[in-house]
Amino acid sequence: MNLTERQWHVLLALADTLIPRDAFPSASEAGLRAFLERIWTDLDDSMIERLRAGIDLLATIDFAVLSPARQRNMVEQLEADDPPAPWPERSSRWLRAMLALVAQSYYADADAGRVSWPMVGFDPAPKRALPSIDSTPLPCARVGDIRDEYDAVVVGAGAGGGVVAHVLSQAGLDVLLIERGESLRHVDVGQDHLRNHRFPAYGHNTGPLAGHPRVLVGSRGAREVRPHEVGYSNNAMAVGGGTRVYGAQAWRFAPEDFRMASTYGVPEGSSLADWPIDYDGLAPWYSRAETEIGVAGELGHAHHGPRDAYPMPPLPLNADGHVLRDAARRLDWRTAAIPLAINTRAYDGRAACVRCGMCVGFSCPSNSKNGTHNTVIPRALASGHCQVLTGAHAESVICDSDGQARAIRMFVDSDGTVTERIVHARAIVIAAGAIETARLLLNSRSKAHADGIGNAFDQVGRNLQGHLYAGAVGLYPETVQDCEGPGVSIATCEFNHGNAGVIGGGMLGNEFVPLPIHFWNSFAPSGPRWGAAGKRAFAEAYRRTLVVMGPIQEIPNPDARVTLDPSVRDRFGIPVARLSGCVHPESVRAAALLQTKAEEWLRAAGVEQLRSWGSDYANILSAGQHQAGTCRMGLDPRCSVTDHEGRVHGQRALYVADASLHVTNGGFNPVLTIMANAFRIGANVANGLHA
Repeated sequence: MNLTERQWHVLLALADTLIPRDAFPSASEAGLRAFLERIWTDLDDSMIERLRAGIDLLATIDFAVLSPARQRNMVEQLEADDPPAPWPERSSRWLRAMLALVAQSYYADADAGRVSWPMVGFDPAPKRALPSIDSTPLPCARVGDIRDEYDAVVVGAGAGGGVVAHVLSQAGLDVLLIERGESLRHVDVGQDHLRNHRFPAYGHNTGPLAGHPRVLVGSRGAREVRPHEVGYSNNAMAVGGGTRVYGAQAWRFAPEDFRMASTYGVPEGSSLADWPIDYDGLAPWYSRAETEIGVAGELGHAHHGPRDAYPMPPLPLNADGHVLRDAARRLDWRTAAIPLAINTRAYDGRAACVRCGMCVGFSCPSNSKNGTHNTVIPRALASGHCQVLTGAHAESVICDSDGQARAIRMFVDSDGTVTERIVHARAIVIAAGAIETARLLLNSRSKAHADGIGNAFDQVGRNLQGHLYAGAVGLYPETVQDCEGPGVSIATCEFNHGNAGVIGGGMLGNEFVPLPIHFWNSFAPSGPRWGAAGKRAFAEAYRRTLVVMGPIQEIPNPDARVTLDPSVRDRFGIPVARLSGCVHPESVRAAALLQTKAEEWLRAAGVEQLRSWGSDYANILSAGQHQAGTCRMGLDPRCSVTDHEGRVHGQRALYVADASLHVTNGGFNPVLTIMANAFRIGANVANGLHA
């Protein structure tokens, strides 16, 4: 970090004004300088110049040698956009950027966390004894080990691809499962509060690697190339995909979710449609997914379909869960536990959850969080019929002279050496996530498929969905944050359907144990943000905050889509995904309803200083969390990409098996539906290959 000692002196004095010493050390005493020297290269050049310019202006008035009272007064002037000297930009904006860096150091850095985390009450340590686990990574093939032909190639080792590889290999079929990420151990994923899928300030803990940008087109046509922040809409890139670091909420969709158009009609400007399968057809596969992956929960939610009991009982309610349950009873709302793909007792040879405070966004220290990386993929490998190839980036699907899919062309990065390989297969299953699956099909152009395979009617990439989140946050009179992970424990599904004037709805529940920096950034109530008062207010708020939030069922919009960018390419020279469009107005209406219900729930609980979100989503593109819909299933090729079995229209043996297939995405986390559908599709593919 190229600052003079005088500049450092000013910067540290400012930081100690923002987070001063009290019973706990100040920002500089907690290691701010070492933190900034580590992350300085992660800041872009324009940010560095902005920060340096402001520091120099403060140096001209000898900020570092002013009395503490004068320093506080100076910060107040900056906050009020009334600086004592000409400023290169709005001084309040500059101050917010500096405060964000100081807060990152104090509340997110592991070294400073030894000071600040006890101060705010955050305790990430396991609350039960950690079991001994095998930390050996899964055995993966090297590029020289793979054959030129298999019964099936599966692209993407996430929720869908891992399941399909398991089903096919258990059926005695030889499978190559390719994944562009790596097989990661717990220590490889790490616990960096600033580099994870929950708070990606400086990247992700499971990818993307450098050289894989995306292009986002805003509502006014502005075009941004984005590498890793939240708007990048990136899935985890590793064996296991998102299940490696997800929060593991394992919901079934409601019966009504499969027949939205029949229930509500088709609003103008939308592409709302029924699924070509119904809840009853998927129910046995839901049961299989819950058993083979391992799901804990309880019956009793509103709008649930016929089902059997969960394989495991739920985790106990958290402290805030008890408060919310009592408030829901006063409102006469039904509540039940949030279903989780987490062991609540020994299951499948692995221990029960140890209740650590860092679940969502991170890997599990006890291997109790169930994903494809520690369930179905190891079983596929143990069958002797599956190979997993990591570092493999699928470039295109290759077709024969009849236009039928026959092979995958890929680039394999092995220790920095890139090899191009073409692997043939009797069946090809794409499960790379809704954005990357669409990108792969669009890039698979040939004489027979000039606009990409499966795209004869310009449907690949359309209907991009995710989940808008609505909710509210407020201060409870007593401590309710117990840091007993994962944190989510109670939800209501009263408002998934049957809401007057609204199409669909969504689920509301309590929140995961928040990282202090995530809390500071997203949930801290209004009030002082800096100084001794800000420091005390933050510590008090963390312990007393109640959060209620949840996803709403988005109404698909055909203009929200994935296309190929004409000019930006990844490190292999492949056109990158270009995301454009916005959510449908009916989705905004549903989010606004869920916001009012979250507010009502918290008021019934007796909170103070209520803050909420959900009514301000107009003109944004969703698909950050839970991306879906870009290769939807359907009976008519003119408005869908695959048939009801996930087979691409016009193809004999090319399938999709991820959330791309979702016609609608439910008012729930979709991972269990992805897995259940992948079990169903995998069985269909196996039957077809054996036939």
